[in-house]
Amino acid sequence: MLWQRFQDDSNVSRCYSTGQPRVTTLNEDWYLAVTAKRKKRSTASDLSRQLFSATGTTVSRQTVYRRLGHIGLYARRPVRCVPLTPTHCRLRLTCTPGTRYQKENIIERHRYGGAGWLVWDGIILDSRTHLHVQSVTMTGHIYQDVILEQNVRLFRGAMDAEFLFMDDNARPHRANIVDECFQSEDITRMDWSAYSSDLNPIEHVWNMLG
Repeated sequence: MLWQRFQDDSNVSRCYSTGQPRVTTLNEDWYLAVTAKRKKRSTASDLSRQLFSATGTTVSRQTVYRRLGHIGLYARRPVRCVPLTPTHCRLRLTCTPGTRYQKENIIERHRYGGAGWLVWDGIILDSRTHLHVQSVTMTGHIYQDVILEQNVRLFRGAMDAEFLFMDDNARPHRANIVDECFQSEDITRMDWSAYSSDLNPIEHVWNMLG
């Protein structure tokens, strides 16, 4: 096209665009970027209203999405988790690089129920255990007798020395009787950060089942 234009009129300058004019200036784009970074829980609609309040310029949510997308800022749902201490946050971030689990991107929610159903399943490589469902309150004794003895011990025997077991820090999982069972069966347990059940791969399985 440029060569044809040069042959026709000796001109290769860019043609004027026939699309809609740009509704924001570079300064307004900069304002959107700074506001989005400072107030990370703002929605596109919030940013649009703030821009109008500051400059009088009206833009749509889609325009805000595009402007922020050009500099690598995209919408993310805030992570929900239980209240975390500074130590919890530090240990979690060592397992999850990036910004998703930083404190400003997390909404804390502490909610526990009472007695209910025990639902347990284990995953390993390309296999899994049978789903165990029982109307009972989990205790250290039940965890040892039902879960460890009937399921984990068998997997330990199949994997031999390569077996590394991961569970969370629920109180029944950390009972003395459970620790003694791991020692007697020579089962190595993975260290796990407190209040980090959302980092457990099995939680993705529960999400799919739900």
